[in-house]
Amino acid sequence: MANVILFDDPVLRPQLLPLTFTRPVAEIRCGIFTLAEKWARYLASTPSYLTQTYLATKYPKVLAEDNLYLNGALCPDEALAEAVRQLPYDMALVSEQNEILALRTYSADWHPGLGVAKTQKYPLPFTMIRQLWDIYGENGAQIRADYERIVSQGTSQGITDPFTHCYQPEAIFVEEGVSVKAAILNAESGPIYLGRNAVVSEGATIQGPFALGEGAVVAQGAKIRPQTTIGPYCKVGGEVNNSVLFGYSNKGHDGYLGNAVLGEWCNLGANTNNSNLKNDYTTVKLHSYAKGTLQDTGKLFCGLFMGDYSKAGISTMFNTGTVVGVNVNVFGAGFQPKHIPSFRWGGQAEGFTDYRFEKAMTVAYETVSRRKVPFGDREVAMLREVHRLEQAGTLSPSH
Repeated sequence: MANVILFDDPVLRPQLLPLTFTRPVAEIRCGIFTLAEKWARYLASTPSYLTQTYLATKYPKVLAEDNLYLNGALCPDEALAEAVRQLPYDMALVSEQNEILALRTYSADWHPGLGVAKTQKYPLPFTMIRQLWDIYGENGAQIRADYERIVSQGTSQGITDPFTHCYQPEAIFVEEGVSVKAAILNAESGPIYLGRNAVVSEGATIQGPFALGEGAVVAQGAKIRPQTTIGPYCKVGGEVNNSVLFGYSNKGHDGYLGNAVLGEWCNLGANTNNSNLKNDYTTVKLHSYAKGTLQDTGKLFCGLFMGDYSKAGISTMFNTGTVVGVNVNVFGAGFQPKHIPSFRWGGQAEGFTDYRFEKAMTVAYETVSRRKVPFGDREVAMLREVHRLEQAGTLSPSH
């Protein structure tokens, strides 16, 4: 198998900000796994990344003589994976719209800006994460697809707790070390996946399709509605609907989160709520980093998008279609603005000030260290560049 490199599509990456401020596109989670983890499973190969220069220290590119570049926004399926496996040398697989899906080359310095010479059309439908709302929009289908591959390759440990009731238990997969007590799991409308050492606490009710990552916790009495993914080591309570939490983020208390995507190391205070439907039933407009203005999503249901390391105080209220950047600390009365840039501190009522970089790094270090995860120079350098980009109002990284 050729050496696999997942590249950031230069058109799609800006459309997926602020989540791609701190990760390559392929590190987005949709379904049970990240896009990179999906490709690793399909191709039995550990991929590397062709991403922004300031991200490359944490997400390096590994070169070989035979390199297979894959669009990092692609969700693999068996037909697409087979087309990629069979791709000839010095050939690009492109969509009907001439988007580069894959390229096999000996070149050590290829990047998307160079284009390609020889192309082969891919005629079948495929799933690409193009916009922020695709992450929750495709999540249910991706949970189902990831679940089918897990079931085909492993054996569920089952649920032995006598006080837990399961509807359609054959569609529930339980990894080793999972704890479930006095819960209701309903897989009639889609499968339920419980990752290694995850916890479902007393009184929780869960409707599939649903995925709970390794070491993640569903709190007592939580109400988890369909098409939701709780990523590794997250803690979630209250009501959650059709949302994706990437990992290490907390919504531990009552409050509603719907049609939302949270990055890593986020925290929503008690009784935080987001609106996901306008009361005039018109489509939701969302701040676009790529366009620099509000963009009509075409969606009736669209909630909150929050970048890494951001936090909301107790009883925070988020408008329909709100975008919060990286390392934001938002709190206070009233509905918050529909866009809060990275490294801001305050709220709609109190006003916003710049979040001092040194203070932000201290809080980020304490947040990550509590989970015994390293936070060092490369993370600080990455966040310093995000801070510079937002301050400068540009999407062009420094080199």
